[in-house]
Amino acid sequence: MHAPPAPTARLPIASDADLAWVRQQVRQAAAGLGFGLVQQTKLVTAASELARNTLVHGGGGHVEMTTLEEGAARGLRLSFVDNGPGIRDVDLAMTDGYTTGGGLGMGLSGAKRLVQEFTLDSRPGEGTTVTVTDWAAGLPSPRTGAP
Repeated sequence: MHAPPAPTARLPIASDADLAWVRQQVRQAAAGLGFGLVQQTKLVTAASELARNTLVHGGGGHVEMTTLEEGAARGLRLSFVDNGPGIRDVDLAMTDGYTTGGGLGMGLSGAKRLVQEFTLDSRPGEGTTVTVTDWAAGLPSPRTGAP
């Protein structure tokens, strides 16, 4: 049996006000899916960092927020998309301490540690898409089997 398409919301990332809106929407969606407070905070922190990267390094873009249900598991997928310059050296960008923006250099690698699933697709000159997925605690991830 094929599951119906998951509800997806597309939120713009074009200003600092949009960053606050994205954080609020992610927190509400995660709470509605049964994420605990600590897990909500981790996901919102990752989303905040990735949204800021989309704005600052990608020149703006959007996030696609998709609720997921696979059996009893419920999750949230966030895809941050920009059409900016892309990341020339993804391995370097994923290294702790690396920064091009004067920050602490914990952005991409830090966001990856805060979620269960993380993918990055970047093409120089064409933009970057970072997708993170988290599953509500207490239920095994349908992909990894881990809670």
